[in-house]
Amino acid sequence: MKITVQRAQELLCHAKNKQILVVGDLMMDRFVYGSVSRISPEAPVPVVHVSHEKAMPGGACNVASNLLALGGKAAMAGIVGQDVVGAELKGQLRESGVALNAVIDTENHPTCVKTRIVAERQQVVRVDREEYLRVSASEMARFCQLIETEIAGADGVIIEDYGKGSVQQAVVDTVLAAAATRGIPVGYDPKDDHILKMEGVSVVTPNRKEAFGSAGVAEGKPCNNPLEDEALLEVGRILDAKWKARNTLITLGPHGMLLFNEGANPQHIPTRAREVFDVSGAGDTVIATYVLALACGATYLEAAELANFAAGVVVGKLGTATCTQQELIDNMTAHKEEIR
Repeated sequence: MKITVQRAQELLCHAKNKQILVVGDLMMDRFVYGSVSRISPEAPVPVVHVSHEKAMPGGACNVASNLLALGGKAAMAGIVGQDVVGAELKGQLRESGVALNAVIDTENHPTCVKTRIVAERQQVVRVDREEYLRVSASEMARFCQLIETEIAGADGVIIEDYGKGSVQQAVVDTVLAAAATRGIPVGYDPKDDHILKMEGVSVVTPNRKEAFGSAGVAEGKPCNNPLEDEALLEVGRILDAKWKARNTLITLGPHGMLLFNEGANPQHIPTRAREVFDVSGAGDTVIATYVLALACGATYLEAAELANFAAGVVVGKLGTATCTQQELIDNMTAHKEEIR
């Protein structure tokens, strides 16, 4: 089965009425752009002459940005520090239209910042300022209550785990219980070294590295045809049993995606990228598109196809990027002969 452009348009026309709650680690992405013309006399490193800088919501916030770009509505649930960066981050999110009713501040935790130095379209280095989030029992109880309240008006939930401490088992349990009551889909983007019970989640979207890490299997060289990659297929079976998710969608970079659907035969979805400049944020685009599509009435395979086309758009951009609804349709149209 292959999704058509017409079917994609039919689904996405419902996006404007769908609100997805994103639960996860909030952070700020800063980009410093410049050019390199010489090597430093102090050390064998390039000297970057800065031309401009920009800052944008990153981490789980990028999922919300993707939801908005695709024409949907987004709400955030997360924890930031009581600092200048946290205030700036919330201001940007608010300005873009993201609801922040379930975002709380804590005085004991600085807001995470990732700064990327980019020269000649190449990332030279990344500088991270972060600490693992530690919150009190009362703060966690309040956070979970806010999440439960927000889900009461949501059409889907995405748990975006960057391993910084916002996504804890209590948070997951709250999301799954509230979403089950509402009958809405839940997506989970995992961190490979963070073990959580996720039984009942609609879809889990690890990349290849995260999938092997979560399954506890040593990662080998990938096969050109994922359906012939015995190690990868075994990882899929292990994760099916471990997460007990309705679907596991493993993203494979240039080899596309592999969808495991509740014990059915795995389905390979070839990549739809024309060229790859930067994979930053591609996983955020995948899960945003997937869950929004489910909320709009897509089947699991249709949602995976749409997510694949959306990812093909963002990897052709530099930096943490999003895919608009029109860009997704344009990419599908460009590959029309392949999806008939």
